[in-house]
Amino acid sequence: MAYVRKDVSTLTRTERRRFVNALLELKRRGEYDEFVRMHIDFYTSDGEDGLRTAHMAPSFLPWHRRFLLELERALRRVDSSVTVPYWDWTRDRTTTSVPWTRDLLGGNGRRSDRQVTTGPFAYSAGHWTIREGVTNGKFLTRDLGRAAAPIHLPTRSELQGALDDPVYDAWPWDSTVRKGFRNKLEGWGSGTGSASWRNHNRVHRWVGGAMLGGASVNDPVFWLHHAFVDLVWYRWQRAHRTHRYLPAQPPGASDHQHGRVVARHEKLPPWEETPDQLEDVSHIYRYA
Repeated sequence: MAYVRKDVSTLTRTERRRFVNALLELKRRGEYDEFVRMHIDFYTSDGEDGLRTAHMAPSFLPWHRRFLLELERALRRVDSSVTVPYWDWTRDRTTTSVPWTRDLLGGNGRRSDRQVTTGPFAYSAGHWTIREGVTNGKFLTRDLGRAAAPIHLPTRSELQGALDDPVYDAWPWDSTVRKGFRNKLEGWGSGTGSASWRNHNRVHRWVGGAMLGGASVNDPVFWLHHAFVDLVWYRWQRAHRTHRYLPAQPPGASDHQHGRVVARHEKLPPWEETPDQLEDVSHIYRYA
């Protein structure tokens, strides 16, 4: 029977506590840091050689869907009642709304060094030391809204602009493509500043701190953010039922994307599933 992922704003006090405790237990066991390392390892950009699976590619959505499932399965081995909630950043938009509460993810970083000092994931609480990262920092950092150069979270209309595109993705299957749902949601744009970060990407920038770059998994909000991104993909699938993951076939040998993107029926590293197999997970979970 499929389990339910809920809007984080609807969680009961008990559900919040059990979700947080399961995350802390994974961290204590060392399992959580393995997820951080995996995301760093698969954060391959357009400018690098080789296969891109997690970002700047059509498989952005199925890769993170599978990544979320891995985390969720680990959480449910700790506490079978736990599922990953989603954060609807088009609605809960302030630095003090959910999920930035003391009983969930804690609040913003302090002005001096952006260190998070409140909530269960504060370094001072003793349970959340950063061990895998791209810097030597040991504590979780945030800069909600970017104090020095403020930006705003994506709006509902900006997100709708992605949902309205009926085509999943388009050539050249990377961060430069301007057509297709995938990159409009992932959010690689042209220009400078906030105009170049849309939807998913702008949320990472808005949170700031640890959420910038490949080690963004160090902030537990990563999972709530990507659960909402996954929900948006689910909504797109329901709105455009005749449209599927693209490319359907691998780019040809003469295409500069040959061997660099995953086609619909190719395995999605590091797992054995294909994007085709990950398009319908309704037998595993559903959204409230």
